[in-house]
Amino acid sequence: MEVLRTPQEAREFSRQHRRAGRTVSLVPTMGSLHRGHAALIATAAACTDVVIVSVYVNPRQFNVASDFEAYPRNLEADRSLAVAAGAHAVYAPLDPVMYPDGFDTTVSLRRIAAPLEGAGRPGHFDGVATVVTKLLNACEPDVAVFGEKDFQQLAVVRRLVADIDHGTSIVSVPTVREEDGLALSSRNVRLTPAHRAAAPVIHAGLQAAVTVLRANGQAEAARQAFHGVVRDEPEARVEYVSVADPHTLDEIEGPSDSAVVSCAVWFGEVRLIDNLIHGGPGRS
Repeated sequence: MEVLRTPQEAREFSRQHRRAGRTVSLVPTMGSLHRGHAALIATAAACTDVVIVSVYVNPRQFNVASDFEAYPRNLEADRSLAVAAGAHAVYAPLDPVMYPDGFDTTVSLRRIAAPLEGAGRPGHFDGVATVVTKLLNACEPDVAVFGEKDFQQLAVVRRLVADIDHGTSIVSVPTVREEDGLALSSRNVRLTPAHRAAAPVIHAGLQAAVTVLRANGQAEAARQAFHGVVRDEPEARVEYVSVADPHTLDEIEGPSDSAVVSCAVWFGEVRLIDNLIHGGPGRS
């Protein structure tokens, strides 16, 4: 397992393998790896010969400084999980490498980055798009693997790669969940015992919304079904629930055979996001 610290090291690692006829994939992460990340790495290993896992807590996608400072960091633990899951290298650059003095470039998307997470976290997706562009340029992967848990981020990355003709294939992996339905997230460790016990209401609300879509396709009725479930949990505070077109993320007002139901819900000081996809190949 190699630990790569600079874009030059990452680029040479990738090019060396590609010169030998091997394909390369990248799994971008912010560390604090868990079983959900292991599923991404395993998918990448099934897609290509060589897997690079990037571990970088990107300051430009945090809206609250204290949230950035509190984000868990343990490179050795991340490295061990990455190896066990099938990775061959970890790209773990430091801030001065990623954003040196004089750095003056931002990659920005408009329409698809504006609603949902973009509305509540101004500048968030500028940070995501900028760091993903830098990671793809450094690692030069044939394939990059992302989870569906942050569906808007996945949509932003797909749009970004298509718009700038990057050539990397984007592969998505369904959300990995606990037995009670809670989506795996690095933020889950910050939940109090009471909030952890309440958090599966998110998945229950999403399931209720998808059940309505499956029955009659009415988007507003699906939103109300979500609220009907979650409002009964006193520990939960809904920030938003969305029923949107999975390609554009435009809100759907009438019936639809295909939609992504996504939400952000607070439990105390912890904000969790999740989604379920209705319609499309292999979907409900």
